[in-house]
Amino acid sequence: MKIQLTPRASVRLATVAAAAAGLLVLSGCAAAGGGGMEGMDHSGTGGDPSQSASELAAANEADVAFTAGMIMHHEQAIEMSDLVLAKEGLDPEVAALAERIKAAQQPEIDRMQGWLEDWGQSGGGMAGMDHSTMMSADDLAALEAASGAEAGPLFLEQMIVHHEGAVAMAEEVLAAGENADVRELAEAVVADQTAEIAEMRELLGQ
Repeated sequence: MKIQLTPRASVRLATVAAAAAGLLVLSGCAAAGGGGMEGMDHSGTGGDPSQSASELAAANEADVAFTAGMIMHHEQAIEMSDLVLAKEGLDPEVAALAERIKAAQQPEIDRMQGWLEDWGQSGGGMAGMDHSTMMSADDLAALEAASGAEAGPLFLEQMIVHHEGAVAMAEEVLAAGENADVRELAEAVVADQTAEIAEMRELLGQ
């Protein structure tokens, strides 16, 4: 199944790409200043020189790219969950899973948006995001059109691919990122979504 970026995500691409250019400027300024993002005021205290670099929660390009990309990834997972939860006759186990996905991922979206604002990157960036793990417009239309009985298995099949992409993104930032909060979230994504993939495969009888 060929998976492409949704039109909704494509519209946002131009906006976030412009912000990614701002990240390069920020990185260059940090390098000229002698290290990371130490010159930024992360605490609202005016950059107290008594604070260590670790206390300033430095983030590199990989951290910002992962955060912006995962926000969009989570948003689509919630959209998919909403579509399947609207079905009558949906398998209760599938409905429970979709509810759990929504409950887990919306707070993570809120948290990541806060990080981008803290880093002066509220527009995010798309560098390094694997768009092949996003559902296409046709995929979402098929899920929306499916009956409850059909929608359950289709949702599971699509969400397995979606989760596999999130795990891959998390593993990439664990290898290249440096922000402690990002690493903590990435480790949770790997653990939680790997477990959900196994659960979904079991529901599909795989």
